Amino acid sequence: MDSHYNAQDVHRCDLCETAVVHSYCDICDVNLCTSCIGKHILDGYDKHTIVPFRERRSTLIYPKCKEHSQRKCELQCKDCGDSFVCLSCTASELHIGHRFVDVKEAYKMMKDAIKKDAEELEIHISPVYDEYALDLMNQLANLDGEYEKVTTAISKQGEEWHKEIDYVVERMENEISNIKVKHREDLQKQLDEIKHLQSLMKQTLLTLREIQESTDVSSTIEYNSKITEFSKSPTRFLYSMPTFMPKPISHVKIYSYFGEITPLRTTREEPAVSAKPENTLGGELLAKPELTKIIQTGYEELRSVACHNEERIWTTCGKTNDIKCFNIKGFLLDTIKSKSGKWPNDLTLDKEGNLLFSEGTRRTVTIIKNGETEELIRVQGWMPNTLCVTSSSDLLVSMYNNEKDQSKVVRYTGSTEKQTIQFDDEGKPLYSGNNGIKYITVNKNGDICVSDCKAGAVVIVDKAGNFRCKYTGYPSRTKISPFKPFGITADSQNRVLIVDRSNHCIHILDGNGDFLRFIDNCNLKDPLGLCVDIYDNLFVCEFYKGYIKRIKYC
Repeated sequence: MDSHYNAQDVHRCDLCETAVVHSYCDICDVNLCTSCIGKHILDGYDKHTIVPFRERRSTLIYPKCKEHSQRKCELQCKDCGDSFVCLSCTASELHIGHRFVDVKEAYKMMKDAIKKDAEELEIHISPVYDEYALDLMNQLANLDGEYEKVTTAISKQGEEWHKEIDYVVERMENEISNIKVKHREDLQKQLDEIKHLQSLMKQTLLTLREIQESTDVSSTIEYNSKITEFSKSPTRFLYSMPTFMPKPISHVKIYSYFGEITPLRTTREEPAVSAKPENTLGGELLAKPELTKIIQTGYEELRSVACHNEERIWTTCGKTNDIKCFNIKGFLLDTIKSKSGKWPNDLTLDKEGNLLFSEGTRRTVTIIKNGETEELIRVQGWMPNTLCVTSSSDLLVSMYNNEKDQSKVVRYTGSTEKQTIQFDDEGKPLYSGNNGIKYITVNKNGDICVSDCKAGAVVIVDKAGNFRCKYTGYPSRTKISPFKPFGITADSQNRVLIVDRSNHCIHILDGNGDFLRFIDNCNLKDPLGLCVDIYDNLFVCEFYKGYIKRIKYC
């Protein structure tokens, strides 16, 4: 037995290794007896935090300030990407006018979120995988018995048939054996996948528990939740066992009369436990949306914005052929020029983050992939206008004809036209016939939402192109100025956000096209284009000022 521990597992001093522990250094994670405290703090008392042993790990370990090495960072600057700062930093010119939050509060909030993630993983998600794995193991255990029933039936029928039946019997037994092998492979493959995911979850859970027990601020705040990934419950496959169906004995067409083996049928079973919403840290609308950042692009007539996160934010304007990419701090990262020399009509990003933009004068849609520029679509007789990429990676393009008296939406898979949406069930145009800009988006239902500014309406059709509803503004606002919808986007909670340029605000609708609320407290002026990133941060273009405003609304 280790001499440092008795039957009651008494904690000993880490320095002398003999005396019973009395205190604890929260900074160094060291057990100390009374006599060794002085020795431990010889290099400077301010470098240590000594607490009673029972109160160990109660002191937060703040990161040290990069600018002021003797100070601890007890604040975060919201205007500098949530960077850690000390009290001295707040008085510097670099942070004049910035907003700060207490690190302790952010730490507590993230600790609560980590606790919830651990509980969700352990209590709700992991048991679903355990149940599925057990079911697959039971199916594998009973597989031989089930298939034995089938082969026995085949053998019994074969005994009734003499020598001329032997070939048929052998052939059918081989057939059922092949099905069995395939069935076993399918089950084993699913079980292997489930066990792999279980292993990943166990490792994640261990990591979460380590963070829960840790007082390290950086690792806690930098924690990225994997709940969304694990919440996608596995698709279950239900197998209907093959059966043997004997037929009356006949010397004609022996094989077909001998019997029939039904194939192994596989059907999907929807997950028994639904996953939590994608955003496990919340998705509810804030009572008061917050303006969290302003990016000055230097543009005039800023029209469109597209981004997946705050690292690369793409923009276009109505005065140059430049497509500019900024980060959240406003630094210009890249500039691309359209081939036409005219301003691009619109831009968007696909799932991989590749940039797509439309040029009405060239009648093209271009994609930039791995640094290479490729003409994806070219149309005749129509002018491509605004763009949207769907969850299935299809591209939706709104366009108007040469005569500027018809408008439509076309769905493309790659460069292939798959669908045209232009008329309702009665043959009437869904959209106004003109060259007015008609921004487009798709919500979680697969509904296609088009903002028709000259018609003063947002037209919503289902995935098949059938008319669902039309939103013409909310009465309290339309009484001030007529509803003029421009930019439109959809978030992860199936909400649709619409720019109302004439009233300088944003309308938010639910998945059924019903009004929820306005965003009208962020001093928007002449808003036009907008988008949301993968975290549901809202980015809005101000047309004349050339500002991009980031707004937290949920």
